[in-house]
Formats: sequence, structure tokens, C-alpha cells
Amino acid sequence: MIIITKNLELVPCNTEILTDAIAGNEKLALKLGVSIVENWNEFGSAIFQYTIDKLAESEDEMGWWIYFVIHKRDERLIGGGGYKGRPTAEGNVEIGYEIAPAYRNGGFATEVAKGLIEHAFSYSNVKCILAHTMAYENPSTKVLTKCGFVKTGEVQDPEDGLVWRWELIK
Repeated sequence: MIIITKNLELVPCNTEILTDAIAGNEKLALKLGVSIVENWNEFGSAIFQYTIDKLAESEDEMGWWIYFVIHKRDERLIGGGGYKGRPTAEGNVEIGYEIAPAYRNGGFATEVAKGLIEHAFSYSNVKCILAHTMAYENPSTKVLTKCGFVKTGEVQDPEDGLVWRWELIK
């Protein structure tokens, strides 16, 4: 299900879309029917293959991974976001997002986060949304604060080192 916000469409990625994303921006642009802004993805394509593998494990994972962020007026892919898998048995789901440098400071990251939050909380089994940021004030901490998240602690991440944990309770 596409998540629609004021300025954006968040398109859930299936295996076909992710395969095109791995193949490159030209193929992905054709698949989505949009242009693609430079540097829209700073995390590389490994996450696309990881998500393909997760989707292959279970149909229940569909909609709980990557969404591509399309700027409606510009008809352009400007970033990505989504969840780190389906909700846990306790009702937790984690969000993440990124916006291309050319579209930053326009409120789009906040809009993506709010769209993901609203979508997740539309499921009765989702009780808490989690997020993690670098362990210092940055644009992402501002986005999460605007969305009502509360910093609940610090966690040691194997790749990023010390990070802040954020929670938003339903």
C-alpha cells in the first residue's frame, strides 16, 4: 500500500522494484516512472538485496521494509525510508529514513517519518515505534522530536558505535 502524504508518495518496494534498484538508477526510474535526484541513497544497494531475502522468507514481511520516497510535484525519487521488519511480538517496529541533499531542510524527512508512523499505528498490534540516531544532536534528532519521540537511552551499535534510542508509544 502506497503511503500518501501532502507532498510525497512512499512506495513500498517489492522484489521486482528492489531488483531494478540494484540494477541502477536508469532501470529504477523506468520502473517507477519518475526521475531520480542525485545522491538519493547514501546507504548503497546491499540493503536492497537484504530486503529481497527477507521478503523471500515470508509474505508477512511485505510492507515492513523499504519504501521509496517520491516527490509528487517534481515526480522525482528523493529518498527512502521504511521499517526494519514487521512488528515484534511485543508490538515494536523500527523506522528509518533518508532524503537526498538537494531536498533536505524542506520538511520532507519529517513528512516521511509522520507517514510511516501513521501507517504503522494503523495496525492494532503496533504499540511502539523505535528509531536510532547518532549520539549527538543532528537533523534526525530534530525530526524525531517533532514527531513526538522521546530519547530513552543509549545503545552500542555494532556498525555505528554509540547511538541514541528513541521511542514513540501509541
